[in-house]
Amino acid sequence: MADGDVETVSKRGQWVNRVIGEPERSQSYRTKQEAIDAGRELAATLGTRHVVLESDETGVITDEDEVLEVDRDADSPVDPADPGDGTVPER
Repeated sequence: MADGDVETVSKRGQWVNRVIGEPERSQSYRTKQEAIDAGRELAATLGTRHVVLESDETGVITDEDEVLEVDRDADSPVDPADPGDGTVPER
C-alpha cells in the first residue's frame, strides 16, 4: 500500500479506515458497511486506492478511546501488538 491509500480493517469490534502515512486521518465506525462506504468516498476524494481487509465482525467494541496509528517502521498499517486473529496479546 502506498502513502495516501485507504485501508478498511476490523479492530477489536470497530471498523477503522486508516490512511497510510497519515494516521491523524484514521476514523472508526460501528459497522463494516459504514466504514466501507466512508473509506471508498475518502479514497475517491484523495485520488488513492481503497482496500478492505476481510474479517468477521465480533459485535463487541472493546476499545472506544484507543488511538490507532500506522506502524511506519514496518511500512504497514498493522499494529504489531495486535496479531489480528481475535486473540488478546499478553502484556
